[in-house]
Amino acid sequence: MQTSQTSIHISIRDQRLTLKKDDTPIRDYPVSTSRFGIGTDEGSMKTPTGRFRIGEKIGGEMPSDTVFRARVALKPGDPLPPTEDLVMSRILWLDGLDEDNANTRDRFIYIHGTKHEDKIGIPDSHGCVRMRNGDVAELFKLVDEGTHVIIEE
Repeated sequence: MQTSQTSIHISIRDQRLTLKKDDTPIRDYPVSTSRFGIGTDEGSMKTPTGRFRIGEKIGGEMPSDTVFRARVALKPGDPLPPTEDLVMSRILWLDGLDEDNANTRDRFIYIHGTKHEDKIGIPDSHGCVRMRNGDVAELFKLVDEGTHVIIEE
């Protein structure tokens, strides 16, 4: 008996993330990929393309307005990190499966929530795939560690 396969497909051109069960789309979300373009170089702040898997899920028990620093939830009253690219709500940490994107985990490339929900739909991130906080919280519940992810131009 074959079990159904859940996967995530991200189109940089369309700024869309589609969750599929087998080949059938079951959810579709707007996203924001890198304002610096596509690439895999360390420090480039570009969004990588190719084949990935969710290596780790972080924050499932936290409120959707949680801010993370180094993948640790800040407590109310903690100072915000000195960045405009806050990681919020949930973190789906990506592992690259292709030779040219194998450094993805070391580059800390995530699918995550953002305080910049008004920029969702246009390239504005620092390499990660940003989503609205409510959307990434929903997606988080629908995928498992190991879920395959395709990011394409």
